[in-house]
Amino acid sequence: MPDHPLQVTVWGENLHEQRHEKVRTVYPEGMHNAIADALRDGLGSRAEVRTATLDQPQHGLTDEVLDNTDVMTWWGHIGHQMVADEIVSKVQQRVLEGMGLIVLHSAHLSKIFQRLMGTRCTLRWREADDKEVIWTVAPTHPIAQGVPQPMIIPRHEMYGEFFDIPVPDEVVFISNFSGGEVFRSGCCFHRGKGRVFYFSPGHETYPIYFQPEIRKTLCNAVAWAHQPELFSVDTSQCPMTPTGWFEQSA
Repeated sequence: MPDHPLQVTVWGENLHEQRHEKVRTVYPEGMHNAIADALRDGLGSRAEVRTATLDQPQHGLTDEVLDNTDVMTWWGHIGHQMVADEIVSKVQQRVLEGMGLIVLHSAHLSKIFQRLMGTRCTLRWREADDKEVIWTVAPTHPIAQGVPQPMIIPRHEMYGEFFDIPVPDEVVFISNFSGGEVFRSGCCFHRGKGRVFYFSPGHETYPIYFQPEIRKTLCNAVAWAHQPELFSVDTSQCPMTPTGWFEQSA
């Protein structure tokens, strides 16, 4: 067990909640607070959870916050281009250094996810109250532990293939929808020393982040993305290595 709580930063745009009454009705305290509460309830004393939003100075992601974040969750939609490139670069650097990142729903088009993936991250979509069935295809993966097989979202936005991402290191969940589409809805990646998990449920007009099984999955994802002990190899530079260097340092 670590000798200090896991430090989690829940980042959210917080734009829909301010602009759209329908979203405010579902998430009166904001989606970021619903996600934060899920993590606090599920992780308990193992984690300290803070929130940050787009409208705060530096989007709430100051150097102090980033340096003291073990895992970050990221939800965005209509404000992707409002996120400063400087902040994106800082988040990317922290991932490469070992910070975990959980990318949620429409954040597939966020600057940070596109930057880390190196692809467009586009997909098919439809808002038509589809039923989503989420199938676990990696049942031994830590993120899948304790979640039902399958998870069912009664009404949701459809996300479908082709999802323009690199081949994931592991696919944990695959979804199917009322219209027949399928989607890789839970994907794991490693970038530098950091772990990245994309999880697609979470459209703003549905109370998905109040579903117990979704909240459990978020907690599992944060725990998986956290690495209490990072490997010690310095990857920040390309050192010149003379012949016999490993013998001299032995």
